[in-house]
Amino acid sequence: MMNWVQHVFRNYATFEGFGANPTGVIGTGTPPAPGIARFAVAASCLLMSFPSIAASAAETTVTTRAPPDDPAALRDLVASLDREMFDAYNAHAIDRLMPYFAADLEFFHDTGGLSNFAQTRTGLTGVFANNHDIRRTLVPGSLEVYPIKNYGAIEIGAHEFCHTENGKPDCGTFKFVQVWRYADARWTVARVVSYGH
Repeated sequence: MMNWVQHVFRNYATFEGFGANPTGVIGTGTPPAPGIARFAVAASCLLMSFPSIAASAAETTVTTRAPPDDPAALRDLVASLDREMFDAYNAHAIDRLMPYFAADLEFFHDTGGLSNFAQTRTGLTGVFANNHDIRRTLVPGSLEVYPIKNYGAIEIGAHEFCHTENGKPDCGTFKFVQVWRYADARWTVARVVSYGH
């Protein structure tokens, strides 16, 4: 069984031009069709040509509400952030998903190691290209939220990832910690710890 983070590391090196994965894991996935690759490059170039459009899109997809003092309200806020973030993940919408991660992201995985923002983006792009039906579901009742004074919040929980592998459903439940940072009127995930694989 392979979870989405393992897919990130497995698929990181499968795309032409990316070379070896910094974790040393060589990809085994199938590269995207040339037409898809050309479209992705063209779309990226278009977005970079209009930074104000990209920036405004990012700003409107990330909750900007300040951290509430009430623990129940903070829990509701983080639950909402989690839902928004993984709605983008489940839609395989990489440009909607990545603004939820801080530029200085550190993503720790118990069997995959450490990845940064750029590696995470590349890996997730590969996951979506090679697993068209992958979905994440938060395990009901698993969410815990704790405030971090003058910083943001800690989110702890368990989630299930399901996709089809070799023609059969493949699901796994794993634990995670996300450290949410509130800065410049914007929430982002600065640190992720994924474990229990």
